Amino acid sequence: MNTRLLITLLCAGAVALACGSLARSDNAVAQATTSKRHLASASANAPQVKSAFAVNVEPHALRFALDLTNESSKKVELAFPSGQSYDFTVVDSAGREVYRWASGRMFTQSVQNKLLSAGDTMRFDERGVTTLPHGKYVAVATLRSSNFPLTQTSAFELR
Repeated sequence: MNTRLLITLLCAGAVALACGSLARSDNAVAQATTSKRHLASASANAPQVKSAFAVNVEPHALRFALDLTNESSKKVELAFPSGQSYDFTVVDSAGREVYRWASGRMFTQSVQNKLLSAGDTMRFDERGVTTLPHGKYVAVATLRSSNFPLTQTSAFELR
């Protein structure tokens, strides 16, 4: 089977699964909420990295911001299997992907590590130029870390 097709289908399934609970709640879609999720286990000794994801709507563009905050007293090393640390996608109310920030971009194939000191915040932000029609959407932020993977969503509406 074509590897690209398989990867695309797996990603689409993950996005549909992540957005499934949002589609059932009109309240969640109506408000541009920020969902928060712990990246590490809640045990006292494990490093805790909290995340916040927001989407700001601009004329003909979307501004994505993913913040990672190390809430532990120890340094956290984020490991990435390639040069792509993150990605931002947008799905419509039917769960179809209508925008992907990384589409058409090339990334190095080298392993990279990023250090997050105790109490520090790391921000990944991008501006995506798009001409989406009016409607309700869900933005999906994906941290491509092998040791602290994250998928987070934020609903928004274009009027």
